Amino acid sequence: MNNTTHNTTGKQESIDKVYNTYSDMVYRIALLRTCSAADAEDVVQEVFLRYLRSAPAFAGEEHRKAWFIRVTVNRTKSLLGSAWKRRTVLTDESLPLPQPLSSTPEGEVYQAVLSLPVKYRTAVHLYYYEGYKVSEIARLTGAKETTVKTWLMRARDILRQRLKEEII
Repeated sequence: MNNTTHNTTGKQESIDKVYNTYSDMVYRIALLRTCSAADAEDVVQEVFLRYLRSAPAFAGEEHRKAWFIRVTVNRTKSLLGSAWKRRTVLTDESLPLPQPLSSTPEGEVYQAVLSLPVKYRTAVHLYYYEGYKVSEIARLTGAKETTVKTWLMRARDILRQRLKEEII
């Protein structure tokens, strides 16, 4: 297989460079959504395999980053919705929390984010840790903007309550 891909300017880019740039982000999002290191690693492999097979052209780095996030979210949705997962995992609350990575913000706030239901923690992560706007998160997750705003509002309320309880 060719170890390079073309972008819109015709320059060749090393797959290694693309992998080094986006693999941590893809892994963090997959881990955040699946709460399983093994599943997150599988998702990373599948996302990059799709990247290699489809060799998409991008308008720029933001477009490429959005593509990786969208494919990661879709792949984790498929994984979490699979018949195998539905039979082996009863609820979000039964999942163990992922352990923070060295490149992930640590502390009680991020641990509280990890304890949120998957849709809330995905929205919070994309908004606060990846820097996406509500409209971009809606596009990346396939949800309406009002839904994303609701997820963020509810997540903030839950986090506020949980963090108040820890302080008291």
